Amino acid sequence: MQTVRDLAGLRDAVAAFRAEGATIALVPTMGALHAGHMALIEAARRPGTKVIASIFVNPKQFGPTEDLARYPRREAADARLLAEHGCDLLWAPPVEVMYPEGFATNVSVTGVSEGLDGAARPGHFDGVATVVTKLFNQTRADAAYFGEKDFQQLAVIRRFVADLDMAIEIVGVPTQRDDDGLALSSRNIYLDEEQRAKAIALPRALGVAARSIARGDDPEGALAEARGALVAAGFEVDYVALADAETLAESPAADRPRRLLAAARMGTTRLIDNVAVEATP
Repeated sequence: MQTVRDLAGLRDAVAAFRAEGATIALVPTMGALHAGHMALIEAARRPGTKVIASIFVNPKQFGPTEDLARYPRREAADARLLAEHGCDLLWAPPVEVMYPEGFATNVSVTGVSEGLDGAARPGHFDGVATVVTKLFNQTRADAAYFGEKDFQQLAVIRRFVADLDMAIEIVGVPTQRDDDGLALSSRNIYLDEEQRAKAIALPRALGVAARSIARGDDPEGALAEARGALVAAGFEVDYVALADAETLAESPAADRPRRLLAAARMGTTRLIDNVAVEATP
């Protein structure tokens, strides 16, 4: 596996892949890789495809009070893991390559980015959309793979790709979970043993609420019960919401694809999760 840190080297590598007749699949990450990221690599690996993984802790998607400084960074271990899983190239630019002096462009998506995490983390999705647009342009990828755990992020990316006529396929990969159901996340390492044990209340509360709503029970009642279960477990709840799976508009019609999404803090660690809600019979 090659590791590249400058644009000239990346362009040379991409040109070499194209000369072989390969298609290119991109797996964007911020590092601190785990089995969820490896599921993206495995999904991207196809005959005739070269897989590029990026590692870039993007400062533009962190707010002033968020965990940019302490976000886990372990590139050497990440590179070994990527190589073991068949990644062809690691794109690991420094900040000054991604955002050189004088950088003045921002990609902003309205609508789908504005509620949920967009409301809780102002500016976050502008940072995501900007860096992902740059990664698409830099790698000239044919397809990009993202986990469904970050469901709103996936919806934002699909929106700007469609709006800007980008010739890239966006592939969502189901959330990978620990045996007890907790969604895999790089931030799980912040949880101490007691917090980790309590954190399983998040997927459990979402599962109970999703089944209740699918049966035709009152959604607001189900959401209130989920919030109560999270508070009882020791979470500070940012939101628990039922949304249209495409637009993320809340209070969706029962015959539309729906998603139940939540964000909550266990101590100082903010966790997010989501589950599909089956159509009401």
